[in-house]
Amino acid sequence: MLDEAAAPGTNYEKAEFRLWYPDKAKFVRAVVVLVPGANADGRPDVDDRFWRAFASRNEIALIGCHFTDKPHEESFIENYANASQGSGQALIDALIAFSTRSGHPELGSAPLLLWGMSAGGEFNYEFTAWKPERVVAFVVNKGGIYFSALLPAAARRVPGLLFTGEEDLGSRKSIIAGLFALNRRAGALWALVEEPKVGHAIGRSQEMAAIFFDAVLSLRVGSGGHAASFAPLAQLEERSGVVAELIQDGLPPPSDNPAATRLTAWFPTERVARAWQALRRGEPFER
Repeated sequence: MLDEAAAPGTNYEKAEFRLWYPDKAKFVRAVVVLVPGANADGRPDVDDRFWRAFASRNEIALIGCHFTDKPHEESFIENYANASQGSGQALIDALIAFSTRSGHPELGSAPLLLWGMSAGGEFNYEFTAWKPERVVAFVVNKGGIYFSALLPAAARRVPGLLFTGEEDLGSRKSIIAGLFALNRRAGALWALVEEPKVGHAIGRSQEMAAIFFDAVLSLRVGSGGHAASFAPLAQLEERSGVVAELIQDGLPPPSDNPAATRLTAWFPTERVARAWQALRRGEPFER
């Protein structure tokens, strides 16, 4: 494991990072960025058995992040989540530093899978808005404060999975649902799922996110390589995935078209769509 830290920046006090990657990985295909809740230290998350197993299976790296805000009166607002104001660049700079220190030069330009909880999901959303070309897929997870509403067209083409918790604050649920509805209306390749009987907690979202990341990684990133740079991420289209109405319990056959007046969710594969359905129903994920 390797550690990096940035000097205090415009929108953060601390920006500290920890890298882990599988020993067997000759070429790192992508990086899972782990961003925890408000001001929490996510560097130990690179030790999480779940994420290490996922990284080893896919030959990707993990980066755990620790962002903290500068002192300010509105403590419920995490300014570091506004990635375009400095914290996002701190992450990119850490990747470049790790690319030199690790002997894996490809890390400097590696595509990113963004996982986060609460403020971490807020950071993911804003980072995708800022640097969509670097993001394979992202997760929003029960956060409450966002700095962007309608994202640029390129960011709307980045697959996203937005979680709310049935028992979380109504304001958080409404904000995330509103962001989803606005961007999905503009063609965003995103899905929204409310976890039943879950408040402001991870719940089953980690496992669901891994199923989602597995699918999108295979669709947008090559299986390996031997260079320090990557080809542009493959672009996905609405018609290349599965579309389902949010109010519908069953998944439509591929030939069916949801009513144009109904809000829909987009999934990269049928397996992800079935996982979404299982989570909504409180059923086990298929193996």
